[in-house]
Amino acid sequence: MSELILIPGETTLAQLERVWREGLAVRLADSARPGIAASAARIEAAANGDVPVYGVNTGFGKLASIKIASKDTATLQRNLILSHCCGVGEPVELETVRLIMVLKLLSLGRGASGVRPEVIALIEAMLARGVLPVIPSQGSVGASGDLAPLAHMAAAMLGEGRATYDGREMPAAEALAAAGLAPVVLAAKEGLALINGTQVSTAFALAGLFDAFASARAALVTSSLSTDAIMGSTAPFLDEIHTLRGHRGQIVAARTIRALMEGSEIRESHRIGDTRVQDPYCIRCQPQVTGACIDLLTQVGRTLEIEANAATDNPLVLVGADRIVSGGNFHAEPVAFAADQIALAIAEIGAISQRRIALMVDPALSHDLPPFLTPDPGLNSGLMIAEVTSAALMSENKHLATPCSTDSTPTSANQEDHVSMAAHGARRLRRMNANLAHILGIEALCASAGVEFRAPLKTSGPLQKVIATLRATIPALDQDRYMAPDLAEAARLIHDGTLVAAVPADLLADLLAEVTA
Repeated sequence: MSELILIPGETTLAQLERVWREGLAVRLADSARPGIAASAARIEAAANGDVPVYGVNTGFGKLASIKIASKDTATLQRNLILSHCCGVGEPVELETVRLIMVLKLLSLGRGASGVRPEVIALIEAMLARGVLPVIPSQGSVGASGDLAPLAHMAAAMLGEGRATYDGREMPAAEALAAAGLAPVVLAAKEGLALINGTQVSTAFALAGLFDAFASARAALVTSSLSTDAIMGSTAPFLDEIHTLRGHRGQIVAARTIRALMEGSEIRESHRIGDTRVQDPYCIRCQPQVTGACIDLLTQVGRTLEIEANAATDNPLVLVGADRIVSGGNFHAEPVAFAADQIALAIAEIGAISQRRIALMVDPALSHDLPPFLTPDPGLNSGLMIAEVTSAALMSENKHLATPCSTDSTPTSANQEDHVSMAAHGARRLRRMNANLAHILGIEALCASAGVEFRAPLKTSGPLQKVIATLRATIPALDQDRYMAPDLAEAARLIHDGTLVAAVPADLLADLLAEVTA
């Protein structure tokens, strides 16, 4: 398995996406090791001292006033982990579990958490050998860290709870042993360092961002096909229009659509003599809408890149100042806001795509395409109900896009009296992205059929390759058939990037630069 060397504080979104998509193992750069050791030494000294230090020789939360004897340090940390294993719901997907562990490594690697090198080494080894904790997906309010889910991660390191290894779920102790690893015995503060932090919320949000950005790229491809299918004007995509406004995403979106449609015989056929003055907004305003979504996702990417590299547990060891200080970096408000913004972008990309679908199946609006894109309407319903399905998914995503960050409820006997709700705010993005992939897949089906009805005129070379890719697994709908497999396959082609991969990479290079720059 390939291994990435990550520098805490400098890890990029591109690196994290590779970890998530490719399952790479990671190792912290050697430059991080001295800071880790120095903070661990400071915690050890505090644990053996008489001064109360929160989480080191005291209880937790509302119990912080209770002093703990140094002989009970290991028991305190173990009890903390086991008592916090209160997660419920479906297990987190393994690729996201891996990302959670990598984010925890990056946070601990800042040298402010006080964990020993042995803890770092065990996380690295678990990633390298494929021992992944089973983490229930629900239970965090995104405030005093993602306590419950991170406790399940930490419990596996102790040989408690469950983990997966070699494709099988088993008791964590068995998984560690099968991989040649031994459980760790936690020292002072190490349990608290493992469960404090925003790594679960941030991993959910990053996964949502990666898929949302991929969908934004796919939407430019499907919308270009739709524009040709309804013989839409390309005048609204002129660069001068968009540079006059100045938004980067809008400019790039318009440029990409122009490039994708360059050389289309369909477009050339109606430059002269078309009596339409303007196309509907879902065609004419594609750069403005999808471009705004790209800009929003880009801003979110910057926030999440910072958060991925942040020290977010409590208390933090300020080695240079020789202090251990309680703060609130575990509060996931930045992640909650980021998740809400991603949700808005997903909903809007789907909303305008659905309107293009509706445009293509409506003979009153589709510029001479047959009703519901079937060659024999009446006897056949064609893509009539596929459009209805897209409307249902669009509406569901609108409801799911309701902000979560504006919610809060006091927890832990009012000690934690304002929480972010970042975890479930970010977790919903997986469902929203799945809905969006289906919407865009349905648009690809409709647009491909629409372009095929324009024969013998042809669309552009890049878009012909997109249609050929679609038709390799989904035949044209000449007559009605059982449709669900077609929709599932179209969604897969969107979600795994197959449809976009049919387009020359340089046509979408600027979009990649937007989020990775």
